[in-house]
Amino acid sequence: MVAKPVTSPEEQRPIARGMRADARRNREKLLEVAAIVFSEHGIEGSLEQIARRAGVGIGTLYRHFPTREHLVEVVYRREVESLCAAASELALNHAPDVALEEWMHRFVGYIAAKRGMTNSLQILVTTNSELFAASSGMVAVSLRNLVEAAANQDLIRRDIDSTDLLHALFTIYSIPDAPDWHDRSRRLVKLLMDGLRWGARDRHGARSDGNRG
Repeated sequence: MVAKPVTSPEEQRPIARGMRADARRNREKLLEVAAIVFSEHGIEGSLEQIARRAGVGIGTLYRHFPTREHLVEVVYRREVESLCAAASELALNHAPDVALEEWMHRFVGYIAAKRGMTNSLQILVTTNSELFAASSGMVAVSLRNLVEAAANQDLIRRDIDSTDLLHALFTIYSIPDAPDWHDRSRRLVKLLMDGLRWGARDRHGARSDGNRG
């Protein structure tokens, strides 16, 4: 039976803030490298390789993350929180429809980076459903907020269900992996966004043709 993490990711955050600067840097580097290794090899990726690429010893890794499951949880939650924080940042700095489109590009890129982790993540979902339910909820709320902001200003159609939109974004992930995947995914997101804009009313009450500049 797989051992449960000693502490939750949330419980680790105050500890991280109270660390010495060098320990905090080591922790952040471990998380950055772990995200790359897990994307390349799944969550069964070598912990020794993670430590080596981060420039620390395996003992340092285990001091920060007592188990593999703990490390995976922190990496996963950290990336989801970063994705959700991007939604808030985009909303502050761009028109609502532009913020929505850019966030959709980022979301598709995020799920594409998890191609190598699909089977492993499915296993984790069954063993830690609370973590993944909470993370999925965060993503859903971020998307809903962006959709509502754009719809409220008549920049996209008002009959859009953000859950349907999320499912549509996941279908883009199903495109076969190929050298032109990134370009194709961006074209599909743009096509999806054109559909959201079609039929919306602009600020003067005219019907939108979906071709905003």
